[in-house]
Amino acid sequence: MKILNASIAIALAGYAGAAVGQATAADRIPDTMEARVQACIGCHGPQGRGVENVYFPRLAGKPAGYLYNQLVAFRDGRRKYVPMNYLLAYLPDAYLMRMAEHFASLNPPPLAQPRVDRPAQLLRDGQRIVTEGVPGKKIPACIACHGAELGGREPGIPGLLGLRADYVSAQLGAWRFGVRTALEPDCMQFIASSLSEPEVAAVSAHLASLPVTTSRPVRQPGVRLPLACGSQPSTTMPKQEARR
Repeated sequence: MKILNASIAIALAGYAGAAVGQATAADRIPDTMEARVQACIGCHGPQGRGVENVYFPRLAGKPAGYLYNQLVAFRDGRRKYVPMNYLLAYLPDAYLMRMAEHFASLNPPPLAQPRVDRPAQLLRDGQRIVTEGVPGKKIPACIACHGAELGGREPGIPGLLGLRADYVSAQLGAWRFGVRTALEPDCMQFIASSLSEPEVAAVSAHLASLPVTTSRPVRQPGVRLPLACGSQPSTTMPKQEARR
């Protein structure tokens, strides 16, 4: 009898274990990158499309190389924002690249941009800098690197559409004061530190006033940029040539 009871107990335990295993399998979250980056969408919106009237930028469709460089910069402390520094602190390079490639592959519909209430002259000044640069300071036009439609450039230059004016201004300020850095040669540090405060305000306002499109980053292997830029190592001019 004791042997029979023991056999029944073992059988019941096995059945219960199997039932628990089946329930766990049925309830398990799919092991996909989409599921793994759910922590990102709370700030950056579903599919990384951005969030209306909030500081956090759109991630979807930006070049994978750019997104990867930013993730590494946050993890290593070269770009400072405590929540991002904390979330990425222990993630390896290969995993950060998978995250970057995931968001780069997405292209959800853009969000409508809020109206930019800035003086007309300020917006015109910003448009001039974005399309023509500031020749007297050797600052190239934004479109020369970020693309004619400002959708970015492969592999490492981001699109500039869908960003709030205060976000653009803050990032330029971060470069000016060393809070944000990029791979050497850091072309954006040179540009940001050469712009005056009114020029920063003008560029930020104009970019924020533009409608967001789903334009993809430009693919032009071998194109020569006006400045040497560490984020675009395969397409830059030699540093000494670029700074003449």
